[in-house]
Amino acid sequence: MTTRTRVRTARPEDVPAILGLVRELAEYEREPDAVEAVEADFRAALFGPDPRVHAFVAEVLPDDEAGEGSTGTDTSGAADARWDTHARIAGTAVWFVSFSTWRGRHGIWLEDLFVRPTYRGLGLGQALLAELAAECDRRGYARLEWNVLDWNEPALGFYRRLGAEPLEEWTVHRLTDAPLRTLARQAGGATGAAGSPGTSPAQDRR
Repeated sequence: MTTRTRVRTARPEDVPAILGLVRELAEYEREPDAVEAVEADFRAALFGPDPRVHAFVAEVLPDDEAGEGSTGTDTSGAADARWDTHARIAGTAVWFVSFSTWRGRHGIWLEDLFVRPTYRGLGLGQALLAELAAECDRRGYARLEWNVLDWNEPALGFYRRLGAEPLEEWTVHRLTDAPLRTLARQAGGATGAAGSPGTSPAQDRR
């Protein structure tokens, strides 16, 4: 017997599982209390009238549900029904569309990629990335990008083996909470301010 796996586009009923995976990822990244989002936020962002964020989920069909003697591919109607009723969400990729001013083309920014430890070793992380790469290809996008914590050596090695290049000359900057609101209050007060640097987010370059 073998455990079947598949990657598919997320559906509204997947929101609790996706949020759970995001919380698990935050714990893995040593920030267990950082997640403020609730299910309603994800539901609105992923499945609202004009969604700007998208997600894939990776599922597993356990051995006892895949059927005796299964070998990884089953095209029978019964197998399809088991996917709908017994599959477990084991990982997710949450992403949105970016744009490169240098390339003049869109790309995909991968916000979160996570596979539950129990299901690692099944190729789910690579399958999720492959689906994102295929989405880039289908849409004619130029690239797929994401952040990696510099201490996460297993992930860094995995991405290098896929051919991903680290952009070591770029440093991510972020404004949030009070500093963001303080800067926002300056909007509209002056035009063409002297000394404004010509900068852009790291994912908009190369």
